[in-house]
Order: sequence, then C-alpha cells, then structure tokens
Amino acid sequence: MSFDLTGRRALVTGASRGIGRGAAEALAGAGAEVLGVSASGGDFTCDFSDRRAVYALVEQLPELDILVLNAGTIERRPALDHGDDLWDRVLEVNLTAPFVLARELGRRMVERGSGKIVFVASMLSFQGGVTVPGYAASKGGVAQLTKALANEWAPHGVNVNAVAPGYIATDNTQALRDDPDRSPAILARIPAGRWGTPADLGGAFVFLASSASDYVHGAVIPVDGGWLAR
Repeated sequence: MSFDLTGRRALVTGASRGIGRGAAEALAGAGAEVLGVSASGGDFTCDFSDRRAVYALVEQLPELDILVLNAGTIERRPALDHGDDLWDRVLEVNLTAPFVLARELGRRMVERGSGKIVFVASMLSFQGGVTVPGYAASKGGVAQLTKALANEWAPHGVNVNAVAPGYIATDNTQALRDDPDRSPAILARIPAGRWGTPADLGGAFVFLASSASDYVHGAVIPVDGGWLAR
C-alpha cells in the first residue's frame, strides 16, 4: 500500500482556487506532476459551460494517470425563480462537462488498464439544500455518475470515486458564511465545530489518487466534519 504519487501525472479542474487548489497542492505534495485547468487560467484554460471548449481541452491534454473533476458553479435562487438559463449553466458545468472529460480521458485509461478518476460531489449529493435546485440536481448526478462509471471501468483497472466536501470556506460558500441566520445554524450542526478548509480534503484526494485505494470503486467519501452523522 502506498500513498506516494511520484511519477504520476494528474489533471485538476478548477485548480486556481478553493477546493481545486487544495487538491492540486495535496497531490503535488505526494509527488505527482500536477496540471491545472480553470476558466481563469492555469496550465490550461477552459470555459466549462462551453461544450466545444471542453472537447478542445481534451485534444490538448497529455496522457494522465489521475483526473480530479472539481470545477463547478452554483446559482442561489428559489426554485420558482430558478430560470432555464441558470439550470442549463449549472448542469453543463457541474455534470455534463465532468462526464465528457471522464468519458474521453477515461477512455485512454481503460485502454491502458489503469487510472484514477476522482469526482467532487457535495453534501447536496445526499441532501436537497435550500434555494439551489440546479446545484443539488447536478451534485446528485455526480454521485450516481461516479457509481455508474465505476461499475463499467473497475474491471479495466480504473478506479472511479468521489470526495463529498462538507461546508468548506471557499468563494462558493461566502454567501452562506455572510448570512446572519444560516451561518450560525450551519456551524451549530457541524460536530467538528468549524467550517472546513480546502486543506482538510487533501488526504482524501491523495488516498483516492494513490495505489492505497486500488480496491475502492464507486465510493462517495464525505469529508464534512461530521455533518452527515448529526
């Protein structure tokens, strides 16, 4: 069993900040060569809401051992005001783009007989959330996609799993942390007694990217300070 990623090449989407940046730093710290891609720059740039850009990205990428599909977006709006434009964008970025990347890059892993794919799910892969119907639907889809691909690709030596972050202090949760009602309510439910940080997720990413997880397939691992246990 080894957590050493020396000699492995990883791609992390949404790597410029937050959870993606934390994942990239953790994988690099374990010895991997890490390539980052985000809408705002990095080793590669991609607008994940543009499917043509996602396919163009695939054509640019080298052979990969590890794929971390983290890039995502959120639109906070009550369901009655959650227009088709918001729904379409959230589903495109959070579910369709990761599926296209997993399918096209996973194809190479299946042909080679090895590879690690790690999706980023959410607490809303398990719960419905409030005023984020598109996000909840997309992250529920990510959890099911993780299992579906694992069922197909495990026999070919490709591990497909997901990390489900709890309430992490990032740009995506800034509105919640600024909310005078919801912020203390969320904090009161977290047994660990604090919001998480991107660094708190690093161990899970390294585990799922390494040979230590070779017999782990289709798992959605919460890293949530105990939120789901409450």
